[in-house]
Amino acid sequence: MATEYVTQGQRIARARHRKGWDQATLAEKVGRSVSWLSKVENGRMPLDRMSVVGQLADVLGVEVAELTGQPYRHETTELDSGHAAVPALRLALQQASLPSGIGLPAHGEPRTLQELEANVRLAEQLRQDAKFTALGEVLPRILTDLIAIVNDSTADRDRAEALMLRACHMARVSSNLLGHHDLGWTAVQRELVAAQHVGSPDLIAAASWDLCGVWLHEAQLAPAKDAALSALDQIEPYVSGDDTIKAMWGALHLRAAVAYSRLWDQREAESHLEEARRVAEVLPRDGNAFQTQFNRVNTTIHAVEVSMELGRPREVITRAEHVEIAEIASSERQAHYWTCTAAGYHMNRKDNEAADALLRADRIAPQHVRNRPLVRNIVRDLRDSGKLHRQREILNLAKVMRLL
Repeated sequence: MATEYVTQGQRIARARHRKGWDQATLAEKVGRSVSWLSKVENGRMPLDRMSVVGQLADVLGVEVAELTGQPYRHETTELDSGHAAVPALRLALQQASLPSGIGLPAHGEPRTLQELEANVRLAEQLRQDAKFTALGEVLPRILTDLIAIVNDSTADRDRAEALMLRACHMARVSSNLLGHHDLGWTAVQRELVAAQHVGSPDLIAAASWDLCGVWLHEAQLAPAKDAALSALDQIEPYVSGDDTIKAMWGALHLRAAVAYSRLWDQREAESHLEEARRVAEVLPRDGNAFQTQFNRVNTTIHAVEVSMELGRPREVITRAEHVEIAEIASSERQAHYWTCTAAGYHMNRKDNEAADALLRADRIAPQHVRNRPLVRNIVRDLRDSGKLHRQREILNLAKVMRLL
């Protein structure tokens, strides 16, 4: 069977068979019933929480990507969401990770730092809009130009390294969201080098925030939680300073909240959410330090996600109703909100509302939405419902996602 048509449930069953386990054995190890596992493997129970997928991967001894099937490829360049740029991005990141001083072939005169700062700002907008194809067209060149400048002994190295961190952040986000998790790891390693070279608390916090992101995407929850807590300890002496450090303090608390929610620790998750809310209240409503979108609206989006991961479907919807989603200037964050809301409705067996939310997310940021394992699971389930008032649109979405 072609890999894109293998369901997540079939992947779980395949991994279980490799272990030589029957359904009763795996169900016992994850604290579930045989009936639940049977429904998951047969596609009658969509996995709508990363925390559950991560638990299954851990017990089965496989990487999360083996169960999700990422990365996903589509039929046309227009729909393929930036995958075509991955080879060039991978090479640029590999070169960026080489020790300084290693000679690389020149590819023309690099742009100036001033020009690159402008290019990075434009690329960051593409990242916030989740336009991965367009981002992939410009990001490798930005990285190669920065490599040349960083390796130039006469350059403003701190300024160049700060830009390198921002560029690698975009590489990390797009790689993880497209399912190239090894590439996300390469990107964040280069971020950590840049932060260490400059030594400023804000860059250290930004790189640590991305490190948490890589581990969350890989469902490595204990390392993600520990990295967030360690970074919070590192920057705590500087929090009373400027707004950037305060924003990174809040953003790291949101990382910790998500990690704890996936570890099913409600008390700790809510505690970190509350600290993030407290900090957000004294910062600008449109805050976006180091592309974190740390602001009041994003803390409420995270609250929706935390409730979803904790398996509290009614709370997901209640919290979603209080999110002022139009106020956040990020298509990626808006689509993430609507996707989590769709999952909440689906958990509450309100499939028409789930379909509405999912289609809204797809209109806002299709390249983000169509690459999410969570979305694929919900679309597969809604596809077979036959009772939706927007069934045709769901079937069209399933078709472009190669789920028909």
